[in-house]
Amino acid sequence: MVEDFERCYRAVLARDARFDGWFVTAVTSTHIYCRPSCPARTPGRRNVRFHPSAAAAQQAGFRACKRCRPDASPGSPEWNVRQDVVARAMRMISEGVVDRDGVAGLAQRLAYSSRQLNRLLVSEVGTGPLALARAQRAQTARVLIETTELAVSSVAFAAGFASVRQFNDTIREVFACTPTELRRGRARGPSPTPDVVSLRLAHRLPFDAAGTMAFLAQRAVPGVEIGSTSYFARTLTLPHGYGTVELVPEKDYVRARLRLDDLRDLTPAVQRCRRLLDLDADPVAVADHLGSDTLIGVLSRRVPGLRVPGTVDPHELALRAIVGQQVSVASARAVLGGLVAEHGTALPASPALVPVEPLSAPTHRFPDIDTIAALDPDHLPLPRRRARTLVTMAQALAGGDIALDAGTDAEAARWTLRTLPGIGPWTADYIAVRGLGHPDVMLSGDLGVRHALAGLGQAHTPEDVDKLARSWRPWRSYATLHLWTYRPDDQAQAS
Repeated sequence: MVEDFERCYRAVLARDARFDGWFVTAVTSTHIYCRPSCPARTPGRRNVRFHPSAAAAQQAGFRACKRCRPDASPGSPEWNVRQDVVARAMRMISEGVVDRDGVAGLAQRLAYSSRQLNRLLVSEVGTGPLALARAQRAQTARVLIETTELAVSSVAFAAGFASVRQFNDTIREVFACTPTELRRGRARGPSPTPDVVSLRLAHRLPFDAAGTMAFLAQRAVPGVEIGSTSYFARTLTLPHGYGTVELVPEKDYVRARLRLDDLRDLTPAVQRCRRLLDLDADPVAVADHLGSDTLIGVLSRRVPGLRVPGTVDPHELALRAIVGQQVSVASARAVLGGLVAEHGTALPASPALVPVEPLSAPTHRFPDIDTIAALDPDHLPLPRRRARTLVTMAQALAGGDIALDAGTDAEAARWTLRTLPGIGPWTADYIAVRGLGHPDVMLSGDLGVRHALAGLGQAHTPEDVDKLARSWRPWRSYATLHLWTYRPDDQAQAS
């Protein structure tokens, strides 16, 4: 259980939504667990137990509250900030690795024994990988039950359960009702669209949705992505097949509409969309730290809720980073659009999703790593050296010489990437920030960062930037994004 009882109980008394996802509140008198922000009457101190995860509460015999739905709260930002084995394991479990490869497969990818990994997770999260995966399967099943008309048996296997019996037992234990009762009790609304899963992606407030969506739209690869300040859509490459997603920010959440070739990919698809929009971030913690700085504080206060946009595919992001070396965003998009048109895979004639905005739907999937690895660099529309770097990167990823996935140690990956010919500090750091979600990387050699600091009257050599950024730890990636939003009138406010 969580050790800091007083701090947690104060958060529950205040119904503070900032703590949703950090821990859950288990009530011994009702055997229910809730979010800290649950609107129900606050339980007495002697009846409260705090657990670090929904899975730990479930294993202790508590069921999810039907009012606040704690299993659907934002994920803990701790797992994105940390780079140790527990954090990497949590990210991989959220990607469905246990469902696909088992605990042994997860442990092997982390270079630990199953017993060691289980001991570490129990110590920090309150339960082991099987229980964590089980809780995630239950959440996926609930989403499918409530948003589709799939038969219950189909939901069971799509959510990752080994049998319908295991599925039924888990739903009863976690939600205190049968799958049929869960479907009958879903909120009234439009009838589910065939083959489309529509769900809400929770996040902490504030959230600079317009800025995040604009960032992605500005860098959208023609054919693969399309977007605006209020809408983003793209194709997905997933463990069991392909898909398409639409993301639309609404008042307190992001609406996601997914069409998947294989519904077993729902869990990884959702997690990748969350990482794309940095939805598990703790914006208050970032703002509290950066906002007190005399320089970056002005920018931080101007853009509350800023996120660091990530990616749905680190391999794709790595290739895009290479194409974007020393060229404008528009030039990089043009080259990437040509690669997609020539080497990407066209979608079926009918669009995967009908856009909710008057924009053309994505038409292609981004070329896979094996395809890029097999290309002749001399025939690519890039400078010779950059073309060779692109193909070399693809070959290293395809051959497993470099790992870029949810379980990768981002700090170690930064230094490994630099061993490849043509990969300098900017490219390695950009991949770490956006491809691997590292929250504490300063792109000190980035031209946009240096121009912003020059405009703010600061020395801006890479060495000067690194020195200046020391006080911005552990949120230097967010500081980088703030500097990218710099406007000339910010100088007057900072002085």
